[in-house]
Amino acid sequence: MTATKAKKFTIEEYHRLTELGFFSENDRVELVRGEIIQMAAKNTTHSVCNTRLYRELFNLIQEQAIIRGQEPIIISNNNEPEPDLVIARNQDDDYLEAHPSPNDILLLIEIADSSLKYDQDVKLTLYAEAGISNYWIFNLVANYLESYSEPYQDQKRNFGYRRKVICLPNESVNLPFFPELSLDLFKVFPKIRHQN
Repeated sequence: MTATKAKKFTIEEYHRLTELGFFSENDRVELVRGEIIQMAAKNTTHSVCNTRLYRELFNLIQEQAIIRGQEPIIISNNNEPEPDLVIARNQDDDYLEAHPSPNDILLLIEIADSSLKYDQDVKLTLYAEAGISNYWIFNLVANYLESYSEPYQDQKRNFGYRRKVICLPNESVNLPFFPELSLDLFKVFPKIRHQN
């Protein structure tokens, strides 16, 4: 019996599949480590957190950087994830020529409920390996922010972040690269009403 091997795609092949109509406009997919990954559907908590976060970041950052929501970034020839939010360096063409790459990214953010394990394991190592200096996960399961910084590679070629800080929803956190800007997390985390 011979073992089968899954086909790994490059970004070029992935884009060609899109051009050929392999995916519909409503398909939520991304390319991670050469695999086409179906992204989880968003519940209302995720959507509200995303909306509030985008509003607060836009008010804080204004025109000091570019905020991109659920748009592709280019990590390597076989990685084109679509994080929930990215704060990228300003660029004259607003990334018309090419999607942001790790050197352009100041802060990458995922909002996680059903995707939490995937964002903590697969995405975290992918972003650390790419050298993305700041990665945040809005953990909607535990209701706190996981702030990761200082990517590293150990002697076994595993990637991760040296520093992890937990920020509670009643706290504020300074934005990386903008130390004078503070994000009030209570304005971001959805207020969940508990029924009696």
